[in-house]
Amino acid sequence: MNGPKPVSGILNSEDLFTNIEKLHQGHRERMQALALDGETVRDVESRLRATEEAERVKRLGHYATQSIPTTAPKKTAMRRPPECDRQPDFLVPGLYDVATKDNRSLMDVALFRLSKREKQAGKVIRYELRDGYVEVKAGPDGMASVWDYDIVLMMISHLTESMNLFNAGRGQMPGRKFVPHLTDITKFCRRGKGGKQSSLIESALDRLQGTIIKSVRVTSSRNGKGSERAVESEGLISSYRVVSRTETGNIASIEIEAPKWIYEEITSGAKPEVLTVHPDYFLIDDGLGRFVYRLARRAAGKTHAKWAWQTIYERSGSTGTFKEFSRMMRELIAANDLPEYVLKQVDGKSGPQLLIRNRDAKSDTNNDFQNCSDDSLKD
Repeated sequence: MNGPKPVSGILNSEDLFTNIEKLHQGHRERMQALALDGETVRDVESRLRATEEAERVKRLGHYATQSIPTTAPKKTAMRRPPECDRQPDFLVPGLYDVATKDNRSLMDVALFRLSKREKQAGKVIRYELRDGYVEVKAGPDGMASVWDYDIVLMMISHLTESMNLFNAGRGQMPGRKFVPHLTDITKFCRRGKGGKQSSLIESALDRLQGTIIKSVRVTSSRNGKGSERAVESEGLISSYRVVSRTETGNIASIEIEAPKWIYEEITSGAKPEVLTVHPDYFLIDDGLGRFVYRLARRAAGKTHAKWAWQTIYERSGSTGTFKEFSRMMRELIAANDLPEYVLKQVDGKSGPQLLIRNRDAKSDTNNDFQNCSDDSLKD
């Protein structure tokens, strides 16, 4: 018999769904292979569509613009939550808030790269401070990114919680070893599932271990005569161990050892200086957006703060020009969708200023920043 035939006559329903699932799986694997640090499958799809559209416009020139809206949608600093997302039931301590008074300046500098594309292997970033300097040294695997740093935030969160239980008499003194499951990391950091996560986590641990933080301080000697120069150097993590199943490549177990400088900050004091960050921090897709949020959380808190763009540029470890940095800042301010904080640009005596106000702050909008100094990030 000629003519169209029912699908059931060609392929049974079981084979049909199997083939559809294979197509979907193949698509997911291709997207995961093309993903940059911190990207979900949806993020990759959006990036590829934007690239294809740009190439189409370049190829067709004027005629291609006929189908493009005259006003482009406003860029957002946030990414969509992954399909498997479940927000944590607790707030997350940030590493920049775990520091003694002597190491306070480490809170205001980027101990990682903000770029997804530039690995910066072998690069050294130096931050000059009032009483010395801090160097961030990248190993051969590249400098740890702000997205790799999510694992450190998770480690600090669990270490802090364990110390709270110990101080309350409901647990043992925590050690430096942290043993999370891969699923725990992806859920905590609000990342998607997928086979590529195993290799991404291992690569992130390589960069975290290979990124060395060297702190050099000059202080008055204990006897009051002369001065002393103290040097400390350690990685963002001390060591790690990953066990994978050879037949599937899936990670079976992960062990991470916290560096002494983080461990001692949390366990040696009666009440460590730990603040919290909003769970949506992990959805900030823009590296500069993450850095600005961290500065806001540290200095603005529940009120407001102000910084010179030049100061933020110097403390962010940016490898681009100040002109490019300024463009990115204007996009971040235009989007104005960071968790908790409202961003605004004003003119200052020495250049543009970034004003940040907590969204829940009860104050007169016109007078929010009158009492803010221009040197919020000075040592």
